[in-house]
Amino acid sequence: MNLDAELSALAVQEDLPADLVRRLLQHPQARRSAALLRRDLTPALMEEIIRLGSARSLAANGFVPAKFRARFADSPEPLVRAAVAASVTDEPPGLLARLAADQDPSVRAFLAMNEHLPPQLLAVLAEDPEPSVRSSVVDHWRHAPEPVRRALLTDSDPSIRRAAASVYSPPADLLPALLTDPQTRAIAVRYAHPSPELAADPDSGVRKAVAAHPDLPAELRDLLAGDQDTFVRNEIAARADTPSTLRDSIRATLTTDNPVADWFLSFRRNAHTCPPPTPIPPKLPREQAEELLARAGL
Repeated sequence: MNLDAELSALAVQEDLPADLVRRLLQHPQARRSAALLRRDLTPALMEEIIRLGSARSLAANGFVPAKFRARFADSPEPLVRAAVAASVTDEPPGLLARLAADQDPSVRAFLAMNEHLPPQLLAVLAEDPEPSVRSSVVDHWRHAPEPVRRALLTDSDPSIRRAAASVYSPPADLLPALLTDPQTRAIAVRYAHPSPELAADPDSGVRKAVAAHPDLPAELRDLLAGDQDTFVRNEIAARADTPSTLRDSIRATLTTDNPVADWFLSFRRNAHTCPPPTPIPPKLPREQAEELLARAGL
């Protein structure tokens, strides 16, 4: 571990004396780590972090007192307002509504992530003119009511329609349109009955979705086992109902010249290996912490 990483690890160490935390604030990377993750920052330390230019990291710390978080919501810097918008509570009352009307779309997009946001404000953001805000609503409001889901599934922006189709089960009357729309067709396959037409679709993404369908008939499974697309065949190899002899014959055809593609293929079949977890740095006693700070000139 290099010196910068060691200082950052020390900056988030529990029960670190305040005087050592203060010294660490002079190191930019350690300061950002302390600002973002420490739960025991005193008002004096928070003021020092703000003075040193890391208000954005501090604003994203969910353990900062409400009075500081309300102050960040009034910051002239959109990045600071966005950082606090993701987790701030409605203190003082009306704060969330004010952030929902913020002129910067990044603030509104981060606000849609906030678990404290009431449904009525999420509904407002679901109609936001900025696609990134509506996209954030899709990502974070998985239980949106049907009128909101309908609006997002039929959004004018294709990226929103794709995201919504990935998250929401569509009402039956919207499924035909989603299957016709090239932007949502492959995603909507999961809600349709697998058919020979879908299994022969010119879009490999549609065929891949058919190959993964839980109700795929055996005859379509065997047909897609010989598909020209590697990822379609890989889906068949990953199925629990694929006979072992067929699976082995498919696996023999799945090697590519692209290591990233090979990793994705193996991941789908649960044949990949994950790297070992990064070890947690040991807790430093004060004497060793002082030595580390001295090495950094702090």
